[in-house]
Amino acid sequence: MSQPTSAPILSGPTLEGLDDYTSVMDVFHASVKRFADKPAFSCMGRTLSYGELDLLSADFAAWLQHKTDLEPGDRIAIQLPNVLQFPVAVFGALRAGLVVVNTNPLYTEREMRHQFDDSGAKAILILANMADKLERVLGQTQIKHVLVTELGDLHGFPKRALINAVVKHVKKMVPKYSLPSAIGFRQALAKGHGLEHREVARETGDIAALQYTGGTTGPAKGTMLTNRNLIANMLQARSLMSDVLGEGCETVIAPLPVYHIYTFTVNCLFMMETGNHSVLITNPRDIDGFIKTLKTLKFSGFVGLNTLFNALANREDFRALDFSSLKLTISGGMALTKAAAKRWEEITGCPIAEGYGMTETSPIVSFNPPSAIQLGTIGKPVAGTSVKVINDDGESLPLGEPGELCVQGPQVMKGYWNRPEDTAKTLDGEGWIRTGDIAVLQEDGYIRIVDRKKDMIIVSGFNVYPNEIEDVVAGHPEVIEAAAIGVADDNSGEAIKLFVVSRSDTLDAETLRGWCKKELAAYKVPKLIEFRDELPKTNVGKVLRRELRES
Repeated sequence: MSQPTSAPILSGPTLEGLDDYTSVMDVFHASVKRFADKPAFSCMGRTLSYGELDLLSADFAAWLQHKTDLEPGDRIAIQLPNVLQFPVAVFGALRAGLVVVNTNPLYTEREMRHQFDDSGAKAILILANMADKLERVLGQTQIKHVLVTELGDLHGFPKRALINAVVKHVKKMVPKYSLPSAIGFRQALAKGHGLEHREVARETGDIAALQYTGGTTGPAKGTMLTNRNLIANMLQARSLMSDVLGEGCETVIAPLPVYHIYTFTVNCLFMMETGNHSVLITNPRDIDGFIKTLKTLKFSGFVGLNTLFNALANREDFRALDFSSLKLTISGGMALTKAAAKRWEEITGCPIAEGYGMTETSPIVSFNPPSAIQLGTIGKPVAGTSVKVINDDGESLPLGEPGELCVQGPQVMKGYWNRPEDTAKTLDGEGWIRTGDIAVLQEDGYIRIVDRKKDMIIVSGFNVYPNEIEDVVAGHPEVIEAAAIGVADDNSGEAIKLFVVSRSDTLDAETLRGWCKKELAAYKVPKLIEFRDELPKTNVGKVLRRELRES
């Protein structure tokens, strides 16, 4: 992807402070000391201060170091929804020098098995609600240390007992499981308490997290995000929002999953760096409960995506909330529609600032300056970041011409875990990463996405790759071939439509959906299924998804 020196490149301002820190833990220690008495994370009515986060994460780090044989650099999978245990576990694991493997709690056994095997995870912290899945795959992994936590584990008594009892016995949300060697998360914290943990020296280039992303072909890949990558994106976020958000005084709503790179960086890392308060929403699909929580708060920031903005804006009880403190709303994960943005601003008085990123860039690449939002764009490159667009031959294109967006900056991943060939296809020797998204660089410095990876489907902010769905469907004994595409959907942005050629007249859509539900997370299950006699193909036999979309 080399280009002449005169090739048009858009660059953000200089990134300040990147060399002030060696690891994410340097940032953490500075914050928990400076903001010890300030609220750090809240969930279901319980708040952890930065001082408590420091103590609890130290207890977990001490347990990892004294009660297991885990060594710095070993991987630990953390498979949790938005609960207080998440930041405690993440920072505790990093303090022990481990690599965090963020794992989606919606995953099926097949998806869990692949990620655990691929990452070589030796330990896992999992919510009891999905421990039955772990029981069935554990023997096929390298995991030696299992920790199980219940939803209310970091609440005080008696609320903890009440939450856990309701979840288990009233709502029946914890299937029976048997993991004889597992230890409870609270038990691990208790055993680590009082033990001295050793702060592990980590270098800027050491991997801090393996963040898995789907691939357009083949299985999901782990992006190696280093300490430098994550620190850079923290500081890039700070440079964007420092004019709007103060330090140690903001309350920011975090309804999106914190295991996802978007919320992981913005809420778990950036808000920590600035000493601000993140309110973790465990189940944002429970809109009644979500709005009930919002009623109790004076919140100044909101991190969301298009479908959530739409869902909330349709509620009278949401429109009746007090938005007088709200001064920053961030959108990412999927395209923001102008209709949703305008409606949100009309209701809350706060415009939405849309950004763009990808797992491979930690994730923030560009962002709309809150003081100069340009709807329909993804903003300008963040500090220390350069972007260009190229044609199919790798040649840079002039401003105003659409081409594949490429990104260079300190937040760009080290590469894909154990996949040098995939890394070489995506990342060149000069540090430019190909995003696969088609963009236009405007004369005013803003970037506009005009198309994206042709085959990727975005369902409520989650990337879904057709190859994975087609592979699962093709495993059905009555399916000859299948192709998946994305179609517009008012609720989720896009929905999955599946085209199937069957060898049986009796195979129906519901049977296929049932088959998919056994192998795929719920958001990957096709909403629409159409049976056809044949699928359009190229002369070499490749299915033409483009023709299916056009039809």
